[in-house]
Amino acid sequence: MSDAVIHCEGLAKTYAEGPLRTHVFHDLHLEVARGETVAILGASGAGKSTLLHLLGGLDTPTGGEVYVAGQKMSALSDAERGRLRNTALGFVYQFHHLLPEFTALENVMLPVLLGGKALADAEAGARHLLEAVGLGHRLGHKPGELSGGERQRAAVARALVNRPACVLGDEPTGNLDEKTAATVFELMLSLNREQGTSLVLVTHDRSLARRLDRVLELHEGRLRELSTEEV
Repeated sequence: MSDAVIHCEGLAKTYAEGPLRTHVFHDLHLEVARGETVAILGASGAGKSTLLHLLGGLDTPTGGEVYVAGQKMSALSDAERGRLRNTALGFVYQFHHLLPEFTALENVMLPVLLGGKALADAEAGARHLLEAVGLGHRLGHKPGELSGGERQRAAVARALVNRPACVLGDEPTGNLDEKTAATVFELMLSLNREQGTSLVLVTHDRSLARRLDRVLELHEGRLRELSTEEV
């Protein structure tokens, strides 16, 4: 576990609604090594997004433990979990979730500012990454003035601006056309290699999944590693 950026053991999640109990998964184990890329496949409703939210500390498991960068999430206060998420993790979703009133530069600067760094440092880091993702000419544009692919590239830059230990991606290319999706995916892999950041990617696209180090399938509450022939 010493080299793991994310580690979970005995993870369980159950939703209760009145007398009804929905068991998403039980006794789930996962370890993501530093710099490793992992794809998670599974049918719709299998719990892939739920798992990602648990790994990122956005939801609380009903059993088991999640460790991020060696820290036990359940032992942290809400404020401490927030700080750990901001520094150790990056998130990219199917929809960009950029703040519409802010420019691309301001959106990417925000995680750095929330971490307490100086404005000049935040701007320099955000500008560098936006240039790296091909948006150096769009710094002052708001999300509504960007194409879908440009918004996702800005979201990738925002996820990486604090040089996190791991990026969690929930269908980050699922809302894009095939060509733009390939561009964004290549960008994520390139930045993963450059920064040594781990990548956990929920996707339905098996052709993309095959390009990652490991492919796991979430089925009936269990994670199973797939062989090359099965992907």
